[in-house]
Amino acid sequence: MLRVEKINCELKGRKLLKDITFQVRKGEVLAVLGANGAGKSTLMGVLCGEKKPDSGHIYLNGKSLSAYDAAALSRCRAMLSQQQQMTLSFKVEEIVLMGRYPHYRNTPTAHDYKVLAETMELCGVTAFADRDFLSLSGGEQQRVHLARVLAQIWDNPDALLLLDEPISALDLHYQQKVLAIARALARKGFMVVLVVHDVNFAAMYADRILMLKHGRKLFHGTPVEVLAQQEIYTIFSVESNVIMNPRTLKPYVQLEEMDIDLE
Repeated sequence: MLRVEKINCELKGRKLLKDITFQVRKGEVLAVLGANGAGKSTLMGVLCGEKKPDSGHIYLNGKSLSAYDAAALSRCRAMLSQQQQMTLSFKVEEIVLMGRYPHYRNTPTAHDYKVLAETMELCGVTAFADRDFLSLSGGEQQRVHLARVLAQIWDNPDALLLLDEPISALDLHYQQKVLAIARALARKGFMVVLVVHDVNFAAMYADRILMLKHGRKLFHGTPVEVLAQQEIYTIFSVESNVIMNPRTLKPYVQLEEMDIDLE
């Protein structure tokens, strides 16, 4: 279980996160929603260790994150960041293999290469194995990084997978596929926390949703509990109509058309 207790984060006097508390159980996908500047990426930065909170505690599988050594933590937590800067030339296969670094000493084992093959196939990048990473499109690069992150925790179903806007550069097919991968991993026992902007994707693939505004947790619950007209307006300032999909019994958010008069 991931347990987050009263996390506060401040930058130059500005509160970025305010008393954030929630849990993610094994086998659960948590989607984090919010407008730009709501604190989503800051929260992900705290969860992955890039940002240190000013107060609060985070526990992973009953153990404080601060009690893990770096090697052990890298085998039970992996993060796909929103920004992935890569300026040096590497083959795609080499990029994905970087995810296995915490698992071997000098050279990759046969098992490491097996994991490499499985995660590349899952993310649809096997055909790019010998290509220069920098020659790929933005969406293809995003899928390569996903394969790398999956390779890092592939052996550990107790692991935490953090995905910060993992579908931002993807076409519709791969948007769905990446979210389906996240859900499939959760079914195997992984804990998944992901940031998305599409409320309907969150409704389709997440078990629970955390909705942030100005660094505060406003709503937290199942898609049925939190994806309602008033809650959506409070978070996003948009008018909507929420209906229930009769096949999936999940909410579907229909946005009302927005009109702007430039006169």
